[in-house]
Formats: sequence, C-alpha cells, structure tokens
Amino acid sequence: MRRTRITSETPEYLHAECRSALLGFIDDFELNLRPSEGVIAVRSASRVGYTDFGVNRKRVEALRAGLRKRGVIR
Repeated sequence: MRRTRITSETPEYLHAECRSALLGFIDDFELNLRPSEGVIAVRSASRVGYTDFGVNRKRVEALRAGLRKRGVIR
C-alpha cells in the first residue's frame, strides 16, 4: 500500500504505519494471523482525531479484496 511502512513483523503478526495523503497523519494498521482459528484479525485505526472520513475502513476492504483476488481467503 502507498504511504505505508512496516514497523514490526513476526510470522503471525504485522504492524504498519500508514500516512494520510492530505495532512500526513499516521494510522496504525495491524494484522494478526490465527491459523488454528482460520482467522486473520485486522485493526486499522487513527491515532488522533474523531473521524478519518472512512479511510481505515477502505484500507481494510482493499486488503480483503486483494486477498480474495489472490485466493488467500474466500
């Protein structure tokens, strides 16, 4: 993803910082793979402010669409 920097990564966990295009605010983006449950837990959240104008939801939905397209998830 554009304007995204991975800050921490293990086989089951990933943390990235996503910088907004307009004002450069940083959002946290986390993935936690839980193979025993067949789940990928996802968190995308703004660090500051009351609204993100749907940016975090769009980011998660883009990830979901990409994983579906590649056959990783159903």
